[in-house]
Amino acid sequence: MADGIAFAVFSALVWGGYLFALKRYFSAYPPSVVVVTANTAAVLWYLPVVLFAPAEGPPVETVNLSVLALTAFVLLASAVAYVALLRAISVGDVSYVAPLGKLVPAFTLPLEVLLVGENLTIPQITGVGFATLAVYLANYEGTELLAPIRRAATYRPAQLALGSAALYGGVDVGTRVLLQGAGFRPDIWVLVYTGGVAAALVPRAIRKWPADFAGELPKFVVVGGFVAVGTHTMSQAFAVLPASVVSPILNTQAIVAVVLGGVLLGEDRFALRLVAGAVAIVGISLIALG
Repeated sequence: MADGIAFAVFSALVWGGYLFALKRYFSAYPPSVVVVTANTAAVLWYLPVVLFAPAEGPPVETVNLSVLALTAFVLLASAVAYVALLRAISVGDVSYVAPLGKLVPAFTLPLEVLLVGENLTIPQITGVGFATLAVYLANYEGTELLAPIRRAATYRPAQLALGSAALYGGVDVGTRVLLQGAGFRPDIWVLVYTGGVAAALVPRAIRKWPADFAGELPKFVVVGGFVAVGTHTMSQAFAVLPASVVSPILNTQAIVAVVLGGVLLGEDRFALRLVAGAVAIVGISLIALG
């Protein structure tokens, strides 16, 4: 349990820095191109780990039609969620988008209750309420009380971020089932996940590929290292803990992105968004500890 939580916390720090890097250095590129290039680099970074220091056990314990279908869903949903989040970051402030895009536990928890049979506690229900309040605060601009709700429903970055969070909720539950139920070896899952998401987006990326891209490859190689490390630690956590515990911890990456975006990029309404991020963390903590 402690090791799983440690992996989840470290992964949150890595992914928080990754979100900031996407806004700071990659927002000019089409999201599909970013995902394909960064994930391909991540596979190349991680392949020596699998070849020369593999984990114990078979690559996967159970392979049947249900496992294949769930794997396909996780990869495709991740690809769509990834692109939606990158698009939200490119057109909106990272300190605004991150608290919304990382409200994944608000979706993971009810899905795990319905599909996997987890029990919903009072603190966890309260945590979902705090997560919802964070959405409201992130959209508040000092106007009438219902304006933030309308903004979250109609403002494009909010729509993309919340849609991404909903998809990632399903992805987290599916990942937990594949690692714990189907018995995917975590190191193999890193390759399947990063490579599969990249493959799903190749047709879209080819149509949007920039003409003068070769000179930009070094920074994609660097960010691919972040993807490899973050996916490895995330998989280690999902292999031993319920998704309703891993997801809240993992998505505290929002607060890292909010702080970096406000301090280093000077984004507007930083104080309110920092409060929104803190409220989201409270909700996430209640969900995890409940």
